Amino acid sequence: MDVMPQQDPESRQPPEPCPQDPQDPYVMPAEGATAVPPPPPTLRTTLRRAAFGAVAAGVLLAGALVAVEDGEGGGPKEPGPVERAEAATTAGSPASLSDLTALIGDRQKWVEAHPEDAPSLATLGTAYVEWARRSADATYYARAEETLKRSLEARPGERGNGEAWVGLAALANARHDFLAAKRWGETVRKQQPKTWSVYPVLIDAYTGLGDQKAATAATERFGELRKGVPALARTAELYRGQGWREDALATAREAADRATQPAEKADALHRLGELAWERGEPEEAVAQFDAALRTDAGHHTSLAGRARALVALERTDEALSAYQSALEKLPRPEYALELGELYESLGLDGDARTQYTALREMVAGAEKAGVDESLVLARFEADHGDPDTAVELLRGQWAKQHRSAAVADALGWALHRAGESEEGLEYARRAADTGVRNASYAYHLGVIQRELEDYGPARRSLEQAVRTNPAFSPLAAPLAEEALEALGEPPAGGPGDMQPPPPPPAPEPEPETKRETKPGTSAPSASAAAPSKSPAPSEAAPGGKTAEKPEAAGASKSA
Repeated sequence: MDVMPQQDPESRQPPEPCPQDPQDPYVMPAEGATAVPPPPPTLRTTLRRAAFGAVAAGVLLAGALVAVEDGEGGGPKEPGPVERAEAATTAGSPASLSDLTALIGDRQKWVEAHPEDAPSLATLGTAYVEWARRSADATYYARAEETLKRSLEARPGERGNGEAWVGLAALANARHDFLAAKRWGETVRKQQPKTWSVYPVLIDAYTGLGDQKAATAATERFGELRKGVPALARTAELYRGQGWREDALATAREAADRATQPAEKADALHRLGELAWERGEPEEAVAQFDAALRTDAGHHTSLAGRARALVALERTDEALSAYQSALEKLPRPEYALELGELYESLGLDGDARTQYTALREMVAGAEKAGVDESLVLARFEADHGDPDTAVELLRGQWAKQHRSAAVADALGWALHRAGESEEGLEYARRAADTGVRNASYAYHLGVIQRELEDYGPARRSLEQAVRTNPAFSPLAAPLAEEALEALGEPPAGGPGDMQPPPPPPAPEPEPETKRETKPGTSAPSASAAAPSKSPAPSEAAPGGKTAEKPEAAGASKSA
């Protein structure tokens, strides 16, 4: 997919408020986001009255923004945090955490005075989703669900409230329920395929399901409808997932160069840091993550990325501090797993166990809020707990059609750790075959191949892991080096069976027998004297060739 020059997005007018019955937006429901049944597939009305905005940072969540008159005249004034958040979301870009907070507060006050305003409720619910995602406070997902339900009660999706459907799709993605996100998103796309705000949630859903073809098509369509930095960011992620490093880097750099708002710029710089880390360039990664944090101090994911790169540079004290800061501000279980493994690599087993306990607590808390963290829990169990439990968790994910490269890799590794290397090889190969350049995937595949005594492919996979990123894990990277060294160098000249076999020896000529001839007669010719050696009918092959006997053919194949 070519990266074409992009245009700035056109401005969009906010929708008019619509009546609704008053309800409390903060009631915590017992059911999850997917408990709301998707609308019937034969809906005929369109979403023409809905003006979509996006609250997501990177996922471009939809939200219809209601203009509030300030009653002041005069010339233009400096936009405040609410206006900045509205401008960012309408353009499909992320808002800073401070501006997002201001937008949430503004919408809360508005719906208190206008409890029947369905678009504002949709915006508020989607903003709750984004706040929960970026703060790792899963309790806000329940608020988001209840608020989005209120919006649909005030105005059903069939009557133009598509922004609430997109909000529910974003909520399902955040809870890792990708099938539900796909259903909500495809419902909106079917009704109004030119609604750009639905495509980011569809991209995330398809990616979580491992459907690369659909994710590619959605990314291309999004780029056609929404030009500029948001489309460049999504395209860079597409290239990255397919292993097209140079294209991903060029597109990500263009996005960073063209970004203007702090949150949008920080996102682009963070992406450059991730790409540098995956290429095994930790110094460049640290520089990009530092730039992201200078641009937007609230971009907490860059703290974890910076910590990861500092470990590779053996700046361990700084890495520990960065991880601790990231966990304090953004307590995600994957960060606890990474910090625990760093402690373990340093021989600090007690500190490692503390982090692993924290990981379990985070996963349990997320589960109560309807968030499925089975993948990170299974990764922990495979290496530090019970591999059989990891296999069970990941088989459950596979049954839900969560078949991304990450799930395939984790399931393959868990099966190997549980003693089922032959089955694990199938999934490990599937992860590698996606094309993504991930040193951990290559390491897992190489170890499984070595276990199955497939030494040539094992050597190639381990070499790829070390070449891709020699410091991809404080625990696994040294093991990859050891495994590669144990395999040794390949034999000189390559495998012997690659040389052509020597030609068969020529048959010895039969000695001539002297015969007495009668006077006046000549000796018989050689052709007349020698008996014919044509093959027996059972050995004759079509076309005049001689067929091999079954035993010889089998031996040839096995050789």
